Amino acid sequence: MTVPVVTRFAPSPTGFLHIGGARTALFNWLYARGRGGKMLLRIEDTDRERSTQAAIDAILDGLKWLGLDWDGDTIYQYARASRHREVAEQLLAEGKAYRCYASAEELAEMREKARAEGRSKLYDGRWRDREPSQAPTDVKPVIRLKAPLEGETAIDDQVQGRVTWQNQNLDDLVLLRSDGTPTYMLAVVVDDHDMGVTHIIRGDDHLTNAARQKHIYDAMGWETPSMAHIPLIHGPDGSKLSKRHGALGVDAYRAMGYLPAALRNYLVRLGWSHGDQEIFSTEEMIRLFDLPAIGRSAARFDFAKLENLNGHYIRHSDDDALVAAFEDVLNYIPQGPAIKARLTPTLRAQLREAMPGLKERAKTLVELVDSAAFILAERPLAIEPKAAALLTDDARRILGELSGALAAVDSWTADATEAAVRAFAEQHGLKLGAVAQPLRAALTGRVTSPGIFDVLAVIGKDECLARLADQPPAKG
Repeated sequence: MTVPVVTRFAPSPTGFLHIGGARTALFNWLYARGRGGKMLLRIEDTDRERSTQAAIDAILDGLKWLGLDWDGDTIYQYARASRHREVAEQLLAEGKAYRCYASAEELAEMREKARAEGRSKLYDGRWRDREPSQAPTDVKPVIRLKAPLEGETAIDDQVQGRVTWQNQNLDDLVLLRSDGTPTYMLAVVVDDHDMGVTHIIRGDDHLTNAARQKHIYDAMGWETPSMAHIPLIHGPDGSKLSKRHGALGVDAYRAMGYLPAALRNYLVRLGWSHGDQEIFSTEEMIRLFDLPAIGRSAARFDFAKLENLNGHYIRHSDDDALVAAFEDVLNYIPQGPAIKARLTPTLRAQLREAMPGLKERAKTLVELVDSAAFILAERPLAIEPKAAALLTDDARRILGELSGALAAVDSWTADATEAAVRAFAEQHGLKLGAVAQPLRAALTGRVTSPGIFDVLAVIGKDECLARLADQPPAKG
């Protein structure tokens, strides 16, 4: 019988959900969803000093915004400490672990000696086979695992291939600290086993942990899950990803105006590929994603590529969905609250009507908000310098006469206003641009906008005539 696939995403809540963590969550989600399995969520909050509720909330919110849902209740690792201790005590009782009474000074000496001799094994095993009667009464011991001393430990990794470690180089890892708290290594293994995790998909910075964790699985007689250690994300220059490259929280990408679907598409292509295909629907990702197709070299983060991809998703988004996304990003940008306060049903309807033209140029939702400024602006409009340069005396004289022609338009549509403006230009022996450019400047305050006749239709007749009337009359 085939065992159902169970993956897990297990972030530490010491900061926001960063972009590398988001990709790990996505890979776990895709692998599980593509095989009818489950993705579980575990918050590894055993570092009580650094774990915060704000970080937990940010991780949960970031996953929900990305559209990565998980199965069942969220597991909190710290709440399972008694279970972790139970396993350590079981290993101790079975002779597979032992109490170590080495002092901090002794451990420091061992480390110095090992490094001086070029050995990676830092602990010398001095308490491994001692009689309990030799234990000092004034020292609280740690509990260490009796790791194998000979042979090798191997992991058949679905990304890295077969990885082996010589057991003589691996320490007897600590399972319980002297204060009785479980270590990360023990907690992870116990939780993954108890949660029924079949596939561990995580960053390759955890690869060195795999051998030590396998020792715990073997000691408990548990089956080791299938492992896939994915390369980390680097900056465009090949160096470790930093904030200047894009090592930001998912919340920052939300605030910069990226769509969840675009970010998912971008992240899935950071290390994974399917031929030359760049654009994937969520359904395609779920169907096609597989672990062996992940490359072994680090992926490089490229903001320009993400922007272009986001622009594609904006252009192909449903207009109603874009209006909703438009409103969402207002919660994250400085001018957002002021805009939200003015969003009447009328303005929302105007945004919806203008969206086909607005979305053609925007690469982010922030750009979309900016390009919609002509709809949201209050009179009198602030005129940008380049637009003001178009509003010469001749131009204002033309606009004054054009206003009368527009006032006579009964059916206020893009087609009707275009016909009126073209007829006006022809009657006055003017090129269309000589009328349309100053008209755009007066109605939007800018030199670029969606098509001017779409602008006229969206703003509405009364508002257009009022904005034209706000222009100072031509001199002379």
